[in-house]
Order: sequence, then structure tokens, then C-alpha cells
Amino acid sequence: QVQLVESGGGLVQAGGSLRLSCAASGRAFSTYSMGWFRQAPGKERQFVAVISRNGDTIYYADSVKGRFTISRDNAKNTVYLQMNSLKPEDTAVYYCAADLASPTVLAYLYNYWGQGTQVTVSS
Repeated sequence: QVQLVESGGGLVQAGGSLRLSCAASGRAFSTYSMGWFRQAPGKERQFVAVISRNGDTIYYADSVKGRFTISRDNAKNTVYLQMNSLKPEDTAVYYCAADLASPTVLAYLYNYWGQGTQVTVSS
């Protein structure tokens, strides 16, 4: 098993930046593909980005492509989401998730989830 704890959320003005972190503990972090998802009030959980075990495969949702960057540091057991040019529609609770399989955009395939961190973008 792996335990995930997100941090770095907050309130930012449109056009600003935030960097989310997700610290993992438990089973070897490098064996997991890591994803970021988000959920706005009244909406379904939405895929944001995913990175493979060694970082050589990355996918982004079209809505964040060119603005967000996912990365990982296996020595620190941490995955990051750098969010630039933030928009009010990026407001959501952001979750990181871990899966032992190949990177996927499908939330139901992830076995482990963090508790989430709130990101609020004001206009």
C-alpha cells in the first residue's frame, strides 16, 4: 500500500501560479504511475495529468496542456503539479492518485488516493 498527502493548494488570482506536491509513503514510490485529478463542486472528478513510473510517459488533459506540468522525484517520493496561467475554471479540489499499472487517465483504475487540496482561482 501507499499513503498520499497533497499540499500546496490555496487562493490565487487568475494568471497566477501554484505548485502542488504529493508526498507518498509506504510501498516503493517508483513502482507507481502517479496521476492528478480534480473535482469542482457539483461536477465529476476530472483527469488532469499522469506520469509513468520513471517519468518517460506523460499525458495531460487538453484543458491544462501548455499551462500545467507534472513531474516526479522518486528519491523524494514526491510528485508535483506546476500550475501556471491559472484560470477561474481551474478552481477545484486537486487529488493525487497512485496506480501500479501503466499510466492511465481513468480515475476508477487508481487504487490509492490522497485527501485532496483546495485550489481557488479568483477572477
